[in-house]
Amino acid sequence: MSQSLHLFNHASTPNLTFPHNPNTKQCYSYLPKPSTAYNRRFPLISIRASPSSSDLDSSSPLLVSDNGKRAVISREEEYPVAAGSIEVDAVTETELKENGFRSTRRTKLVCTIGPSTCGFDQLESLAVGGMNVARINMCHGTRDWHRQVIQLVRRLNEEKGYAVAIMMDTEGSEIHMGDLGGSSSAKAEDGEIWTFSVRAFDSTLPERTINVNYDGFAEDVNVGDDLLVDGGMVRFEVIEKIGPDVKCRCTDPGLLLPRANLTFWRDGSLVRERNAMLPTISSKDWLDIDFGIAEGVDFIAISFVKSAEVIKHLKSYIAARSRDGDIAVIAKIESIDSLKNLEEIVQASDGAMVARGDLGAQIPLEQVPSAQQRIVQVCRQLNKPVIVASQLLESMIEYPTPTRAEVADVSEAVRQRADALMLSGESAMGQFPEKALAVLRSVSLRIERWWREERRHEAMELPDIGSSFSDKISEEICSSAAKMANNLEVDAIFVYTKTGHMASLLSRCRPDCPIFAFTTITSVRRRLNLQWGLIPFRLSFSDDMESNLNKTFSLLKARNLIKSGDLVIAVSDMLQSIQVMNVP
Repeated sequence: MSQSLHLFNHASTPNLTFPHNPNTKQCYSYLPKPSTAYNRRFPLISIRASPSSSDLDSSSPLLVSDNGKRAVISREEEYPVAAGSIEVDAVTETELKENGFRSTRRTKLVCTIGPSTCGFDQLESLAVGGMNVARINMCHGTRDWHRQVIQLVRRLNEEKGYAVAIMMDTEGSEIHMGDLGGSSSAKAEDGEIWTFSVRAFDSTLPERTINVNYDGFAEDVNVGDDLLVDGGMVRFEVIEKIGPDVKCRCTDPGLLLPRANLTFWRDGSLVRERNAMLPTISSKDWLDIDFGIAEGVDFIAISFVKSAEVIKHLKSYIAARSRDGDIAVIAKIESIDSLKNLEEIVQASDGAMVARGDLGAQIPLEQVPSAQQRIVQVCRQLNKPVIVASQLLESMIEYPTPTRAEVADVSEAVRQRADALMLSGESAMGQFPEKALAVLRSVSLRIERWWREERRHEAMELPDIGSSFSDKISEEICSSAAKMANNLEVDAIFVYTKTGHMASLLSRCRPDCPIFAFTTITSVRRRLNLQWGLIPFRLSFSDDMESNLNKTFSLLKARNLIKSGDLVIAVSDMLQSIQVMNVP
């Protein structure tokens, strides 16, 4: 039974009268008159309902307009098998068939690709395990190496039926270490003396020597400063300066990784004057961005964003250089400056990443949890996807099981309803990348289920973000659809979207049921794979909602993804409307 409530412009709305029928339910549709400017007056309400087959006897009442003509109410037709096809992620399809709508994972998973996971078989294992986005880190590897990874991910999508998106992460222009002379890592032990140097060595690096990319490093540090590597994973104390070399004693031992970020603290405060003078996007970053545009990546993540102007400048550059301008920009929130300008940066970007490793090197560690929660909340309020990253399962680089504290950390990020969780070293260079991904997946599923069972429909204040009256209507539609979905306990929300905007607004509302997002554009489908609760499909459709639903039901039923009697809500950004119906 298809049921709907429509809001029309006053001038175009006939006065309809209708009898009460206890077997019908109401739902809301907003139908702006085509090619007509929006009237800001609150419109009249017209209700239309299609009763079930049991209601369609000779005595069934009909809706009648004031001109005496009958409104159309007829027995629902059988949905024919539609021509064409529908594309859905292979793993999601299996989950839907085996476990049903409610069991689908809402939190998305991002995996950094590195030496442990760069082969086709390893990438396929990650995709089977639930990877939604593959991240390539331009801090490591050559562009040719990254190009090969991109090509393998695309081959995986084409041959195996996945929709894995590709995110390219820029290096940034902050102070960092060199490549450790080609070694994959080095261990710094307590009390050891290491040399940090800005010199260029013609031969192999001397033992316990690390190159630094910033020429003024030796001038800026003072004896007694604390030098933090990779957000504090290893700590040194500066004990001597000799020309371009800085001698340091290891005070907190740990693993040194190539091109790790460096920060130094003096008298308990971060020394940030020099970092503030460095550009957000370095000359190398611009070359990497050109590479990402040429390769058609889905996301570009920008490191150490200080202001919204940087994001705006990059987006205009991408729009001018990209074939279709269809690359989303992710702002990495990992500095004091990015926290200071958080709302403006998030508003200007297409999403954000909580890069806790570097962020924890710039603010006191005890402030990182509250900063994470604030970033997640701001992103959701402004309708931008947010990724929680860095050291989620750090111990699984070396061990097959996580610590209990790490599981609790992952659980908190899921409970905060972040869009995505990200593995870094765990999947790039760890010994157990598939197991680490399995932990993220299982913890996400369990916490999501707990949330639905124990704290159903917990509301979050979502401010209006639409800049036009039409956008505000879309927001109201999505908010109403999400509330109805929770109250009616529908099985899924269907959204037909060309740009992904309506699907994003629905994701922002975090309804209990999954959101089936149908789009005609492959790149939009991949980008939607980053957002909470969205199951993106690629499907050709028209502006005729009835035809779209007929086609969708036929194709999904043919693949056993839905069954007769399932209750769904359908919305569209082409015809702003809501419909509630049972699958015939």
